[in-house]
Amino acid sequence: MEQPGPESDADQPEGPDPELSATMGFSGFGKKARTFDFNAMFEQTRRTAVERSRKILEEREKAAAEKEKELGNQLGVDNLSAATPCPVGRTSSRDSASCESEDSSDDELIGPPLPPQGSVEDSDDELIGPPLPPGYEGSDKDEDEDDNDNIQEEDEVSALGLDPSGARLITGGYDYDVRFWDFAGMDASLQAFRSLQPCECHQIKSLQYSSTGDVILVVAGNAQAKVLDRDGFPVMECVKGDQYIVDMANTKGHTAMLNSGCWHPKIKEEFLTCSNDGTVRTWDVTNDKKHKGVFKPRSAQGKRVIPTSCTYSRDGKLIAAGCQDGSIQIWDRNMNVHTKFHCRQAHAPGSDTSCLTFSYDGTILASRGGDDTLKTWDIRQFKTPVNSVLGLPSFFPMTDCCFSPDDKLLVTGTSVKKGHGNGKLLFFERETFKKVYELDVTDASVVRCLWHPKLNQIMVGTGNGLAKVYYDPFKSQRGAKLCVVKTKRKERQAETLTQDYIITPHALPMFREPRQRSTRKQLEKDRLDPMKSHKPEPPVAGPGRGGRVGTHGGTLSSYIVKNIALDKTDDSNPREAILRHAKEAEENPYWVAPAYSKTQPKAVFAEVESDEDEPDDKPEWKKRKI
Repeated sequence: MEQPGPESDADQPEGPDPELSATMGFSGFGKKARTFDFNAMFEQTRRTAVERSRKILEEREKAAAEKEKELGNQLGVDNLSAATPCPVGRTSSRDSASCESEDSSDDELIGPPLPPQGSVEDSDDELIGPPLPPGYEGSDKDEDEDDNDNIQEEDEVSALGLDPSGARLITGGYDYDVRFWDFAGMDASLQAFRSLQPCECHQIKSLQYSSTGDVILVVAGNAQAKVLDRDGFPVMECVKGDQYIVDMANTKGHTAMLNSGCWHPKIKEEFLTCSNDGTVRTWDVTNDKKHKGVFKPRSAQGKRVIPTSCTYSRDGKLIAAGCQDGSIQIWDRNMNVHTKFHCRQAHAPGSDTSCLTFSYDGTILASRGGDDTLKTWDIRQFKTPVNSVLGLPSFFPMTDCCFSPDDKLLVTGTSVKKGHGNGKLLFFERETFKKVYELDVTDASVVRCLWHPKLNQIMVGTGNGLAKVYYDPFKSQRGAKLCVVKTKRKERQAETLTQDYIITPHALPMFREPRQRSTRKQLEKDRLDPMKSHKPEPPVAGPGRGGRVGTHGGTLSSYIVKNIALDKTDDSNPREAILRHAKEAEENPYWVAPAYSKTQPKAVFAEVESDEDEPDDKPEWKKRKI
C-alpha cells in the first residue's frame, strides 16, 4: 500500500491542466508527493518485536534455571531439572510443538506474550495484563463454615490491628477499605460497624493501635501516613517531602511509597515509618509539619537501600529495619548516624524482609524473609542467626511472624498459589525451632497473624479476604467469645408475601381466594387504624373528668388564657370599645358612682377652657399644652 506524500513524482500528470490553470490562476501544485511503503515498515517493526521477545524469553529462561539451581543447593537436592516450557510468545495455531520453528513468520506473534489457548485455569504461571502480587486471589471467597470466628472481607487482608484491651479489631486490605469490628457489639453474623477509605485509592499496608488505644496509625501505599481516632476520624497526617532534594535528611517527610510503620511502645505520641525513598523516620502526633528523626540505611558500598519493614524494641530504645539488600540494620533511637548492630547477609539479596519483631524479653529478634525463611537473632551476637527454617513460601511483602504471650513459641503463615493447597499457620519452639503444631487455615495464603497477650486469641488475615479468629473455650478471655454466643438478629422483611398465592383470574366467585397484599401495604393500612397503631387519645374538652385534665386545665391561669387571652373580640379601636358601655354605666352605675352617692351625689367635672379664653400674660409653663 502506498500513500502519496508531498515529494513524490509518481502519478503526477505530465503537464498542468489548462482548465484548472485558467480557473485557479496558477499552473501547478508544487512538488510531487512522496510515497511510503507501509508493508516494508510493518515487516521491519514485526521483526524487531520478535527479536526483542526472543531475547526477553531467553533471559527469563536463564533466570528460572539459575533460581532452580540455587533452590536445589539450599535444599540439598542434586538435580531439580524440569522440562523447559514452550515460550509463551511463539505459539502455533496448528501444533504446540512449534517452539522449534522460531524463525517462521507464520507462527510468530508481535508484541507482548499472549496467553496459551484454552481456559485461564490451565496456566498457573502466566498472567495477562499488568503484574499482580504473587498469590493474588482477591476474587475468591471462602464459603466453608468453621468452628472459629470468620470475619468476611472483600479482598486480601493486608493489615490487622487490635487495641490493647482487645475490644476492637481493625482490618485493612487491597480494596483500600479499613473496617472496624467491635466484639462486644457484634452478633453471630459478624458484621463490621464502620467501613471507610482513609487513603482513598491506596492499599492499606499496616494498621496499629497506640499503646493507650486512643488513636490508630494507618500506613498505606502513599507517602503520607495518617493517624485516626478510635471512631475513624482524622487526627493527623504526615507532611510529604520534596522529591527533588537529593539528601533525604533535608526533606520534611517521605517522598515515596510507605512500606511499614508502628507505634513507640512507651511514648504514646511517637511512631515510626519506612519508605521507598530509603529512609526510616520517627514522627510526633502533635507536630505534623516535620519528622522527628530520620535514619538512612546503607549498603556495604554506602549506597542507599530501601527498608521494607521496621519496628521498635520492647523498651523503645532500638529501631530495627529490614532492607531489600537482605540486611537487617539496628540503630540506637538517639543516634541516627551509625548503626549499632547490622547483618549484611541476613536474607537473600533482592528479597523483601516482610516482618521484624522482638521477643517479650527483648533479647531475640525474629525476621520473616522474602526468601521463604524464618530466622531468629540474638542482638548481643548479631552476626549469625540463632535458628533458621527454610521452605516457608511467602508471596506478600507483609507476611507476619509473632511470638506467643509466654515467649516460648514463634508463629508465622505460609503462602500458596490458587488451587495448590491450603495456607497454613505454623508454630515453632523458640529455642529449638522444632515445629510443634500446624494449622490449615484456608485455601489461600496466610498474610497476617497476630497473637493478643490479654485475650490469648490469634487473629489471621488471609489472601481470599477472610479475617479469622482462633480461640480456646477455656483459656481465652473475652474477644470472639463475646459475639459467637449471640444469636443472629433476624432482619424484618417488609416486601415479602406472607404465603404463596396462586392467581386464578377465571375462577368462580365461590372458589376465588381473596387477593393477597404485601406486608408493606398491610402495615400502611394498620397505620391508619387508631386501635392497631395505638394512636394517643386527644385531650378532654371542658373541665375534665375521670381523672383526666381538660384542654386548658382547671386552674385560674388556664381560665384566663381561655376566656381573655384567646378572646377573638376586635379591640382595634379602644375608645369605641369603652364607649360601648357608657350608656349602661350612666343608667346603672356599679363601680365608681355608688362610692360617691353620699359624699358627692352630683359629679363635679373640670371645665374645659379654650385657647381664646386664656390670658396672654399667663406664664408659658402654665399654659395648657396641646
